[in-house]
Amino acid sequence: MKFSNTYIGLGEHFFQRVLPQKVPAPQLLLWNVELANSLFIANKWQSDAQLLSQYFSGNNLPNGAESIALAYSGHQFGHFNPQLGDGRAHLLGEVLDKSNIRRDVQLKGSGQTAFSRRGDGKCALAPALREYIMSEALYALGVPTSRCLAVVSTGEKINRGLAKAGAVVTRVAASHIRVGTFQYFAARGDLLSLKKLLNYSIERHFPQLNNEKSSDEQRLLSFLEKVMAKQIILIIEWLRVGFIHGVMNTDNTAICGETIDFGPCAMMGDYDENAVFSSIDEYGRYAFSNQGKIAQWNMARLADCLLPLLIGFIKDTTKENDNDENDSEQALEQQALTKIEELIHQYTTKFDEAYYVMYANKIGMNESCSVSKTLVDGLLAIMQKQSLDYTHTFHQLTQSLTDSEQAEQLKSVLGGWYATWLSALKQVDVKPKQNTIQIAQALMAKNNPVVIPRNHHVEAILTRCEEAIATDVQQLSPFDTINSIVGEFLRVLHSPYHELDGTEKYQDAPADGNSCYQTFCGT
Repeated sequence: MKFSNTYIGLGEHFFQRVLPQKVPAPQLLLWNVELANSLFIANKWQSDAQLLSQYFSGNNLPNGAESIALAYSGHQFGHFNPQLGDGRAHLLGEVLDKSNIRRDVQLKGSGQTAFSRRGDGKCALAPALREYIMSEALYALGVPTSRCLAVVSTGEKINRGLAKAGAVVTRVAASHIRVGTFQYFAARGDLLSLKKLLNYSIERHFPQLNNEKSSDEQRLLSFLEKVMAKQIILIIEWLRVGFIHGVMNTDNTAICGETIDFGPCAMMGDYDENAVFSSIDEYGRYAFSNQGKIAQWNMARLADCLLPLLIGFIKDTTKENDNDENDSEQALEQQALTKIEELIHQYTTKFDEAYYVMYANKIGMNESCSVSKTLVDGLLAIMQKQSLDYTHTFHQLTQSLTDSEQAEQLKSVLGGWYATWLSALKQVDVKPKQNTIQIAQALMAKNNPVVIPRNHHVEAILTRCEEAIATDVQQLSPFDTINSIVGEFLRVLHSPYHELDGTEKYQDAPADGNSCYQTFCGT
């Protein structure tokens, strides 16, 4: 791996230099070969499990790595905390992948930092495995996400109410710059650092904005617009597959538009727009249907941070124009606020457009129109009222176009909606001699998975892994033991739009409809 760390160039107050805490007996449990290959990790490394366990537990650092913990703030369930930061994570550095995209490589659960806030800095085995499984599932489903390179057990017992096996998970992301990173410097009135962060973020994620003809003002507004667009794409993809993040705090909102932090996440079974599974989301702030609104709220918090910079850029432009009668300070501030607010207010229209296009695709229609919107709203209302399984219903709809038995079942469940939908599909305007039903089914098959990482299967596998690692006498190595438990599940999840041998084993809905299911933060 050829490490660099461009983030360090921003200055010492952006991070803390700190080494991971050494662990007594690291053992490699999961290794992502496909991701490793994309990061140019040498084959001789990948064949040495002992070497990998040392590097990705934090006991040794790879050549070129410089371990740091990142500083950031965040709104947690609406309440602002001015200093959060990586309390149990260490960024080793950055590598270029095969697509020439710069990726962060970060250890999580690797010990305390200055930002630990009395936490132990550790991660239990089950949350580490959950992050690996869920991030790989989302990646295969086509959802923007960070990914996991490795899970290493540490040989420690950590206190989570009960003694739990410890582990370190290696996370790979386009970056770990968050809305909370901007908030950290905005809260301190540090406009110089804020400007550095803005320029760095543009250079790393949106270099096309560095146009010589663009003013600082235009670059800032375009940056906010592009970050907002990435958030819309992300949330729409979550909704498409029934993913509920569970803790959409601003410190968990990456400006690169990837899913990060898989602690309290869950998948929706029976459709419920108010579905919440996180044990700490007492008031449903991050419920399934609220995720779009919360993303807008988070973007508004990013806009708050950028507003002082925008005011400064407008002032500079005014001075350059050398107007005799400069606008008053208050007028310039209002001008900046108006421009920011116009962008944030555009979110609702853009989100709604993307929302209805996504659901139109799920019911086999290429674009959103009044007919498709009516059909979508009607179907979701039926699903809500009858508590229909989200994934099963859309998969059955897809199959029903060529399976008469499935069609008859759905007619009895969906009533007149089914006939109205079928009629609408047949009236879609397509090129001559093309079968509209076949076109619709192909579109639906791309957007409606046949299998998702259902909560009860994830929990059952995590429990089996915990029990296996806790067993003193093992016939297999820890790596072989864990892979024997999760291997088939991961193989099925890597092909979520196709039925494989074994897919059916993981398609069943839970007997209780997830009515008692809860998820918890890894801390």
